[in-house]
Amino acid sequence: MTWTPRQRMLNAYRGVFSDRYPVAPEFWYYYPARVLGVDMVQLQREIPHWKALQTTFKKFGTEGWGCTGVGGHNPRIKSRATFEKITDAQYRERTVTTVDGREFNSASIYDTSEPSWVVEYPVKDEADLNLFFEASLADDLSNLNYDDAHRALDAVGEDYLLECCLGGQFFDSIAWAMGFEKALYYFMAEEPGVLERMQQRYIEFHRERTRKICRESRFESFFIGCCYSCPSLIGPNLWRKWDKPFIQAMGEEAHMQGKLVHLHFHGLCRETLPDLAELGIDCICPFERPPGGDIDGLEGLKLVRATLGEKVTMNGNVHTVETLIRGTPDRVRSEVREIKEAYRRCPRLIIGTGDQVGKETPEENIVAMIDEAKNT
Repeated sequence: MTWTPRQRMLNAYRGVFSDRYPVAPEFWYYYPARVLGVDMVQLQREIPHWKALQTTFKKFGTEGWGCTGVGGHNPRIKSRATFEKITDAQYRERTVTTVDGREFNSASIYDTSEPSWVVEYPVKDEADLNLFFEASLADDLSNLNYDDAHRALDAVGEDYLLECCLGGQFFDSIAWAMGFEKALYYFMAEEPGVLERMQQRYIEFHRERTRKICRESRFESFFIGCCYSCPSLIGPNLWRKWDKPFIQAMGEEAHMQGKLVHLHFHGLCRETLPDLAELGIDCICPFERPPGGDIDGLEGLKLVRATLGEKVTMNGNVHTVETLIRGTPDRVRSEVREIKEAYRRCPRLIIGTGDQVGKETPEENIVAMIDEAKNT
């Protein structure tokens, strides 16, 4: 039987062998811009992300994953944005978000060589957080719009696994409103009862949203992202208390609807491996090597396999800097063989990268990674 890239990914999520292990470099922004010959502003603002990934995966003849979102209507929130050039290489986007008549200002910088970043967050005063937070959970779930998401799904077809995003973890929802530093102080200083009520409200809303999307959309796999919500930034204890319950609830709901779930969990993870095993998630990535992560060498990979068991698929681990950017094709092949050795005779493996492939990566190293992964 000839498997498609999408089928190989789904098989791995389900713990089923295909003809070989899937190999799925996380290209994301930098390499698609290089392949398409556009700058980062054009990539982010003019080209659908799913399409940029599709072009890149097809160029290298590899598997992969990407995500898209479902549209909705929020009667409490309106926004307007302006986009202006500030230097030859940079642009500023200013957004005014109106919540129940109250204005919140935010801003991001777009750069021709780097992905955009936030320079001003909407919530400046903690007293305004509850209004902003509650309004963000006011989407009309009876009227979700799947048109763009389904068009992307149809266009991608079997070329790679396009997933539907289920939203951010709980800490991320606060950090996106007020910034990482303020959010961290807020979580450390706020009365637990207030945060617990917010957390429960957040989980209840997203559980209902997940249920509807699973039932009404044509996606087979769903994605939970990770921005600030990882032990490398907030520590394992805060993550366990505030984000693990959200992931667990979304996984349970998706599984009740017969769907699969993929968690992106970057940075350090050794201390939380038992927690990851408990989540019931089908696939987790990217299990980075030091210094960004702590899964190093055959010993580290065997620990991941032993802890996650036969119920969670590992995606990732090829070092994006020391191996793909600075290494040689022989070093790349050696690292891929190490990953395959750790998961010998186990279908719960996707050979991927430790997060995003850098723009400086020599193409011959990417080719070596893919070729060695395909070598059965």
